[in-house]
Amino acid sequence: MAPAIAAEESGRQRRAGTRHHHHSLDLTGEPPPDGLPGDTEALLPPPPVTGRARGYRGELGSILLLLVLYVLQGIPLGLAGSVPLILQSKSASYTDQAFFSFVFWPFSLKLLWAPLVDAVYLRGFGRRKSWLVPTQYVLGLFMIYMSTQVDELLGDGHGRGPDVAALTVTFFLFEFLAATQDIAVDGWALTMLSRENVGYASTCNSVGQTAGYFLGNVLFLALESASFCNKYLRFEPQPRGIVTLADFLFFWGAVFLVTTTLVAFLKKENQELIPAKEETKGITDTYRLLFSIIKMPAVLTFCLLILTSKVGFSAADAVTGLKLVEEGVPKEHLALLAVPMVPLQIILPLIISKYTAGPQPLNTFYKAMPYRLLLGLEFAFLVWWAPKVKHEGGFPLYYYAVVVLSYALHQITLYSMYVAIMAFNAKVSDPLIGGTYMTLLNTVSNLGGNWPSTVALWLVDPLTVKECQGAQGHHTCATAAASELCTAAGGSCVTTLDGYYVESVVCLILGFAWWFFLGPKFKKLQDEGQSSWKCKRSN
Repeated sequence: MAPAIAAEESGRQRRAGTRHHHHSLDLTGEPPPDGLPGDTEALLPPPPVTGRARGYRGELGSILLLLVLYVLQGIPLGLAGSVPLILQSKSASYTDQAFFSFVFWPFSLKLLWAPLVDAVYLRGFGRRKSWLVPTQYVLGLFMIYMSTQVDELLGDGHGRGPDVAALTVTFFLFEFLAATQDIAVDGWALTMLSRENVGYASTCNSVGQTAGYFLGNVLFLALESASFCNKYLRFEPQPRGIVTLADFLFFWGAVFLVTTTLVAFLKKENQELIPAKEETKGITDTYRLLFSIIKMPAVLTFCLLILTSKVGFSAADAVTGLKLVEEGVPKEHLALLAVPMVPLQIILPLIISKYTAGPQPLNTFYKAMPYRLLLGLEFAFLVWWAPKVKHEGGFPLYYYAVVVLSYALHQITLYSMYVAIMAFNAKVSDPLIGGTYMTLLNTVSNLGGNWPSTVALWLVDPLTVKECQGAQGHHTCATAAASELCTAAGGSCVTTLDGYYVESVVCLILGFAWWFFLGPKFKKLQDEGQSSWKCKRSN
């Protein structure tokens, strides 16, 4: 349950075969953002063959540089993941949370501009540096500028609430720039390392982004919390945490600028094999190819089914963590509860891949789905139980133990479905255009988690019923203005029906309806012949 609640399915894509850890206690769906699966293979020429094999020690500097670049990429992702929890602690509405959830879409949609990043560049400066250097400079300068504005955007807590529209635009730009940097770094990784060491690129991606997300999310939330710092890190209590969001943005903005300057002047790109055809023609060919793939009946059926398959999980994945913060669970505790999950998240894909390696990987997806749907009800129980066990000192240890156990079970079902989809996408992708094909399938899979999460957040407030109690005369709490009138009349708005519980039940019904009626049709896709997935190419 956790922070970037809408973030996960939103765009946390990764290259097939890489292992990615999780960050703060996120219920949102897919594992954290990696490069688009296969995007680099599709849009890039093969790496040049080096004349002499050399071990990883000979390229340790390049490997460490890649690691640093991926860590930097994880920082804005982690910070964006922490903002929903900060907004929730400032009593932001769920409509605001839904609006902010659009921040997590760029990593899912980067396929739209990846061909452009690959094809347009300054030859003298370097194919990848042409995008990497300006993107990171803009990110760094933008972070430093926002460090002077962000406190005002978050509100002062004295009547002035957060400016959610400005925060959304700000962090959407952060994510867009991070996604663009990811495309450039993924491409550079293939030519920066020799062929025998190129496998280390996915390790750098996985470890680097996870570390960056951890720094920007878990570490930031802990150091920003006055109660956490006073309890564990200070001798004398202070009213604020050790760092603020403004401090964090300024520090990492400076790190971005220094790192980018060093890369610009000190790191040279290896000469790549430049495609024979003009780059602009390459762009139009790639977009035409994507369109021809999605028009195929089997692919179109897959897209329509996968776009609706995660509706049943949306309330549990998108709203639970925010509801726990609303019920008083400290946001930094939620973030730290993700730490014990890391070993599980490393082991799970290794175990599950044994069951998805055969000819019918979607069977695993189908079998795991009802268990994940039922866990949604269990999450609703955790939210209902929270105020019952809360005491003056916080929450008892056994409550956190149940939360961690619930999250661990959730991870088993989540990874079973995720690995199954990745295996299926790899199985059906036309090998002649495997990268572009698989990127498209994984993009659609991630969008299938994005839109239900945003809708689920949007519907919490309209589905919630509140009554005005203790006021003089007849008052309602239907709107924000009516709530203020109720309070002014000496009353208070009391929730009689929480929209989250309504959503939890509706999602359960919709999820089982999909599983019962459309699930068998989804499974049947794996019985289609290979010719059904082969793209008809004119050239």
